[in-house]
Amino acid sequence: MFVIIGAAVVLLGVLGGFVMEGGPLLLLIQPVEFLIIGGAAIGSLLVMTPLAQLKALVGRALGVLKGDPFTKQRYLDLLRTLFELFTVAKRDGLIALEPHVMEPGKSAVFTKNEFLLKHHHALDYLCDTMKLLLGGGVPPYDVEALLDADIDSHHAEGATTPALIQKIGDALPGLGIVAAVLGIVITMQAINGPPEEVGHKVAVALVGTFLGILLSYGFVQPLATHIELLQASESRFLECIKAGIVAYAKGNAPIIVVEFARRVIYHSVRPTFAELEEAVRSAKAQQK
Repeated sequence: MFVIIGAAVVLLGVLGGFVMEGGPLLLLIQPVEFLIIGGAAIGSLLVMTPLAQLKALVGRALGVLKGDPFTKQRYLDLLRTLFELFTVAKRDGLIALEPHVMEPGKSAVFTKNEFLLKHHHALDYLCDTMKLLLGGGVPPYDVEALLDADIDSHHAEGATTPALIQKIGDALPGLGIVAAVLGIVITMQAINGPPEEVGHKVAVALVGTFLGILLSYGFVQPLATHIELLQASESRFLECIKAGIVAYAKGNAPIIVVEFARRVIYHSVRPTFAELEEAVRSAKAQQK
């Protein structure tokens, strides 16, 4: 929602100011300029982007419309899931987790957390690590190193999308100049015409430069930054899972485990200690 509002504010500010200065708004509507700039930008994106990365880029770009999914409630649900999971391990032994992590879709613990079930990377991140612990013999520091490597790999893979969008944003002013130069070429062919006609063609040519700069700094580069922030939020979700697993691997009780996990959450969405206690009491009541 805020992405749409922001885009509207950009257009309102730029176009509104142009109209207030007496500019003819219809002059800025030049489909040919959009075709030249947009076609060149999309074409260059296809040239430099492998198909798998292109699909990820489209998905990430559309994802900004949904906002940040990692809310306080989602984190509270995650902490409750971790508490229930490690309570089962403490009460019935680590081997009791095997049916839960092997088939999380049928687990009485995981099915309570619909968001985690749908977030396949986070679910695999948790379950695959617990499968490793089931085998035994892995010291906590190796578990932590393994989880860090997974997060680093996920971050590096995700960083390609904003980098590609950033490159397109950097190229748009230049593509706007290309459109403007083509317009000047056309203008020079009519240089002997009436001054009004020549002036109109120059104005149309300059619209290309305007569009390239506006699209770059008003839309595309902010989009790349937004995606980077969403990916940082996703990485923090994984960090929360990592903190819980490592704390458990070091032998801490489930309530201590979830407190370790809670402390790595950003303050803006971190559940309070009281909220965590309430979630833990509710989980205990359901397990009885």
